[in-house]
Amino acid sequence: MSKSRIRVVVVLVVVLALLGGAAGWWMHGRGNRSTDALTLYGNIDIRTVDLAFNDSGRIEQIAFEEGSRVRKGEMLARLDPVRFEAAASQEQGVLDAQQQQLALLLAGNWPQQIAGARAVVAGARATLGNAQASYDRQRVLARTHMVSQQSADDALQALKNARASLQSAQQALSLQVAGSRKEQIAGARAQVQADQAALALARRMLDDTVLRAPDDGVIQTRILEVGDMASPATPVVTLALNNPVWVRAYVPETELGKIASGMRAEIISDSFPGRHFSGWIGFISPTAEFTPKSVQTTELRAELVYRVRVYACNPQDKLRMGMPVTVQVPRSGNAARVVPGDVCKN
Repeated sequence: MSKSRIRVVVVLVVVLALLGGAAGWWMHGRGNRSTDALTLYGNIDIRTVDLAFNDSGRIEQIAFEEGSRVRKGEMLARLDPVRFEAAASQEQGVLDAQQQQLALLLAGNWPQQIAGARAVVAGARATLGNAQASYDRQRVLARTHMVSQQSADDALQALKNARASLQSAQQALSLQVAGSRKEQIAGARAQVQADQAALALARRMLDDTVLRAPDDGVIQTRILEVGDMASPATPVVTLALNNPVWVRAYVPETELGKIASGMRAEIISDSFPGRHFSGWIGFISPTAEFTPKSVQTTELRAELVYRVRVYACNPQDKLRMGMPVTVQVPRSGNAARVVPGDVCKN
């Protein structure tokens, strides 16, 4: 064999050795990575809300089509508001009238009424003075037999009547000055509060003629249309709350002690090769169940598993309902943490 051929053989041996070492190192590293993470399989779930009006009425407007994105607080649909506007106006009128009645009781009597009562007292006092003087004269004359005793008795009775009239006039003046009783004012105040509550309810019913989105999402289904009669028992639209989404996955009993709520996770979908979606473990079921047939892993089908929810932010709607995904939960450096509920809304 020539020297050149020997050199080629040596080079080939060295290259093959290097390639074998690299392949072994890659396989070893891959094996370490695979054992360094717990792998789960599942499907994407999206929460949905069936939205209905709080009262019955005819639908006047539906603002969005199926598939439309909506923001929290946006109007989705509206009922004909005429009846509810009339009811609110009626309650406003009742409240205004009762407030005026309360103001009248608090203000007391008119100054002219009090002045009139004082004038009656003054007149009764003058009448009493005149009756007193008449009785005194009649009494003296009766003693000297200048008039009959009957005349003196009549003068005494007139005096008593004058005194009674003065007392009555004074009591009437006291009532005019005192004004309304506290019980009347308390009753009027209570009625005002009741009318205010009735008005607040009427206004709330008017506000409820507008159906608003409880959160950001996508209109999944339009169940009713304009002109249909709506009721609290009949949803108008179905709203898909797609941020965050969660993966329904299952963890085998042997791995249950290695995960906890709040641990970070990575979600992988075949629809987006090479892309990992960040997530975190949320709910872990307290009860075991047999692996559902939808989990496409042969090794786990005959084992008891625990259902797990793995949440993930989904601001661009990449993860969709029913999508099969793989979840990887790192085993090291993955302490459980508290994840705020609005982490995907920032």
